[in-house]
Amino acid sequence: MPSPVEERHGLDPRALPDEVLGSTQPLLLRGLVADWPMVQAAQRSAADAADYLRRFDRNAPVVALVAPPESGGRFFYNDDLSGFNFQRQRAPLTAVLDKLLDTAEQPNPPAIYVGSTTLDTYLPGLREDNPIDLDRLDQKLASIWIGNRSRIAAHQDLPDNLACVVAGRRRFTLFPPEQLRNLYIGPLDFTPAGQAVSLVDFHQPDLERFPRFEDALAHAQVAELEAGDALVIPSMWWHHIEALDAFNVLINFWWRTVPAYMDTPMNTLMLALMTLRDLPPEQRRIWQETFRHYVFEPDEATTGHIPEAARRVLAPIDENAARELRARLLQRLNR
Repeated sequence: MPSPVEERHGLDPRALPDEVLGSTQPLLLRGLVADWPMVQAAQRSAADAADYLRRFDRNAPVVALVAPPESGGRFFYNDDLSGFNFQRQRAPLTAVLDKLLDTAEQPNPPAIYVGSTTLDTYLPGLREDNPIDLDRLDQKLASIWIGNRSRIAAHQDLPDNLACVVAGRRRFTLFPPEQLRNLYIGPLDFTPAGQAVSLVDFHQPDLERFPRFEDALAHAQVAELEAGDALVIPSMWWHHIEALDAFNVLINFWWRTVPAYMDTPMNTLMLALMTLRDLPPEQRRIWQETFRHYVFEPDEATTGHIPEAARRVLAPIDENAARELRARLLQRLNR
């Protein structure tokens, strides 16, 4: 069974320690943003929370995912994975908020989910009104997530993540990256919302079809967050998310600890699927050793025999070298 995520209490959002933001294990930060005006509004009522959001709305339409009541709030594929069980609709944020409030008392409403909406683009000024000390982090992106009761399949994100619950309650079930094999991940290039997801229904796991999921649960951690709590999700940790109330809002902050020019390793994986996976076994073994030598375990034997000025792409990559290498790769890919 899952174990509880380690908790920290009494932290100041204006002075977050590096060891918290750089944690390689999930951390539940109780009450971290409890003093935010957004959280205070939500503590009064869902209507007050919606009114608070409307103060910053610039009337740009958002994308809302809408799933029928029979989905049980699970935004997922259809039965044969040829499509999805929800529709995407563009609507003003005020209309989405009105719909959430109007259906809040219904026992089985349609599931509504506005995900990963850039905070500064759609609600400018809200971030400044709810301050947090993240200025020293690189490649920051703040997003807002709004909806009623929902279930988001387990997935992983490349950036580190600080997820702040500001209205309602959410349950996170997290798995270390090495549980990839036991989570039965679906297609990489056809996904509900950009990231590949686990095909296991966490509410009704089919252990005949997905027997290794039991092994995954033995390594899982779980955290249930109230409004005002925050969760550190380290890079590439799998996380399944449940919004537990009829009105939920989450604000999260993503960042990376490497330079932007390094791009995403997912591009490497896609190219490897195209160029390496279907090679004959002996050739795959050769390339596995090649990647170990140059990428995963480089040491003195990799470049020590080459003069430093002549190492080129084998030298540490900087922004200029990355730009030149990217141009060369694009030229080769476009042949």
